Amino acid sequence: MQHLSNEPAWPLDTGALPWIATGPGKSFRPLRFGADGWSELMRLEPGSGVPLHRHAGEVHAFNLSGTRKICGTSDLVAAGNYVYEPAGTVDAWVAVGDEPCIVHLKVTGVIEYLDDHGRVVETVSAATQRAAYLAWCDQHGVHPAEQIAGEIP
Repeated sequence: MQHLSNEPAWPLDTGALPWIATGPGKSFRPLRFGADGWSELMRLEPGSGVPLHRHAGEVHAFNLSGTRKICGTSDLVAAGNYVYEPAGTVDAWVAVGDEPCIVHLKVTGVIEYLDDHGRVVETVSAATQRAAYLAWCDQHGVHPAEQIAGEIP
């Protein structure tokens, strides 16, 4: 039987949240951090992308706006499209078109960024994304939103 919570729902005004830069043309708005992963909005400016990476857990990705191309295929993911990426998926993608691509991501496990030889060059997790959010808040004198911060063991 599933555990039921007595906690209330925690609405979050995502429009009031900052876009936190994570690289050229790439930023995120955190939604929730947890022990099993995280949820975020990712924004890619046209022409920018997500380099080659591997998912240790599954990822659910829903395009809210813009279009992205999955590199190595001819697959275009437009606004309103959903992509399920099982654990072990290795991919890269780039924003195409004239408008930013905004994707709602639910990530479990970690993401390992790979070099041209398949070696891990960076690992991103709920803990590293949370740390980036908290550092941004600290640098800008902003109190972290309780709905987002979560506890990560």
